[in-house]
Amino acid sequence: MKFTALVLAVLLLCSPGFPQKKVPEHDAEELIFLNGNIYLEEGSTAQAMSIRDGRIVEVGTDAQILKAAGPKARMVDLQGKFVMAGFNDAHLHLVNGGFEKLNVNLIGTKSLAEMRSRIAERAKTAPKGEWITGRGWDHTLWGIKDAPLPTREDIDQVTGNHPAVFGRVDGHIAVANSAALKAAGINRESKDPQGGKIDRGEVGEPTGILRETAMELVYGKVPPPSGEKRRHAAELALQDAAQWGITSAQDNSDWQDFLVYEQLERKGKLTLRITEWLPFTAPVADLEKMRTYHPQDDGMLHTGMLKGFMDGSLGSHTAALLAPYNDDPGNSGIPRYTQDQLDKLTTERAKAGFQIGFHAIGDRGVEMALKAFELGAQITSRPASSFRFRIEHDQVIAPAQFEKFKKLGVIASMQPSHLLTDMNWAETRLGKERAETSYAWHKFIEMGVPLAFGTDYPVEPITPFRGLYAAVTRKNEAGTKTYFPKEKLTIFEAIAAYTTGSAFAEFAEKVKGKLAPGMLADFIVLDRDITKVAPEEILKTKVLRTVVGGKTVYEAR
Repeated sequence: MKFTALVLAVLLLCSPGFPQKKVPEHDAEELIFLNGNIYLEEGSTAQAMSIRDGRIVEVGTDAQILKAAGPKARMVDLQGKFVMAGFNDAHLHLVNGGFEKLNVNLIGTKSLAEMRSRIAERAKTAPKGEWITGRGWDHTLWGIKDAPLPTREDIDQVTGNHPAVFGRVDGHIAVANSAALKAAGINRESKDPQGGKIDRGEVGEPTGILRETAMELVYGKVPPPSGEKRRHAAELALQDAAQWGITSAQDNSDWQDFLVYEQLERKGKLTLRITEWLPFTAPVADLEKMRTYHPQDDGMLHTGMLKGFMDGSLGSHTAALLAPYNDDPGNSGIPRYTQDQLDKLTTERAKAGFQIGFHAIGDRGVEMALKAFELGAQITSRPASSFRFRIEHDQVIAPAQFEKFKKLGVIASMQPSHLLTDMNWAETRLGKERAETSYAWHKFIEMGVPLAFGTDYPVEPITPFRGLYAAVTRKNEAGTKTYFPKEKLTIFEAIAAYTTGSAFAEFAEKVKGKLAPGMLADFIVLDRDITKVAPEEILKTKVLRTVVGGKTVYEAR
């Protein structure tokens, strides 16, 4: 009811009778980019391209483009630099990345002591009684084999009287202090919610670790950020995206964040094309209102698929597996739904014409998603491929599931940079047999399954160059460890997954992903030709210019 009331209030404020500023249009001037090494597709390049009204008019040689140029065309010398279509990040949490910079940032902490030190610094300056929040800790990086998870007592010692909660880097478990647990009414008698777990000590007292849906018990008590703070977070995230050559993003943020993007767009400050996902479990009536709230033909901002969660993560031991964890034999993860619940929700939303994507990391989560997709297609009497159903992450795939992906036309939306972290413990979690078909990018391509790449920012840094490096090497960043190299991709396959593949995943392949006449003029200029350098050099790549709709939104100094 709370969610419904919020949506209806927003729709009322933004109805046609409420004054709105017109979205600014692109400048209609003609731009000519010359003297470049412009990547079109494998084996094909150009020197120059012309742009008008935010779209590419022509690509070719300098002479060809200059011959067709108008008398007022503005020339830009690319100085021989490598140019390619902008990256389309198929999976991220944009504003969360901005909030990471504003709250307690625990990314990269090497020990519990360092985590506690960062929290203590914030507690010194926080107003009395204010909630302290943050994210990014990863106990697998603490240099201790089987490092224990932090506890409420660990956090109590540095947070004083402040209620506090801190999410793990993957967002699937969090540690809350005693004050936060009390605020949420979590105690020895509390029952685990469906799809979640409250970790307990020997005498049944909560340890402070909350898994999956149990986190919502505490996060629901955290006061929402002010509008000013939300805008600031969005602006910081947009800067990150532009700096790393992201020109389109398929985003899983809050509805309030979508409204901030809209405000920025009206002011001409939206520097990234955003397709915003909607919450899978929201009532269909609300989803339909949200879908029609903002024009679907707005090339800069609109809503897209419904995002649901099947399970958690491997790092948290909450990804739902068909067989128990190799390093935790009594645990097979935490599914969010029963199959009957999932089927009912999926078919209702498929009937309403929504694209649906499910977070599924474990093979049991994947199996549940595939079954729901198949049923949804059958009930609507539409080809499954027409929905472009998606599974996000796809990290653990049972061998028989690849064929089901192909049969149903399900898109594998994956984030190769996860492997740079996960290869340190993934085989330990899964055992060798299951690990052989994990993070299976090449197998998906071999089977003809559409592949789309993203970063999962801020779970991983927003830079796509880490993902490209991981995809073509299957090595850690130090180059000292390799993970099942048979699943490597060529650089051309990896680029396609980040551009044309991501565009296909959001029904945008006719306007995004390639530099060709009629396509949107979204491109980036790099300091090196990533199709020719040694793989380790990809990690050092710098973006010199990011262009969205013919407008430069970032330029390196």
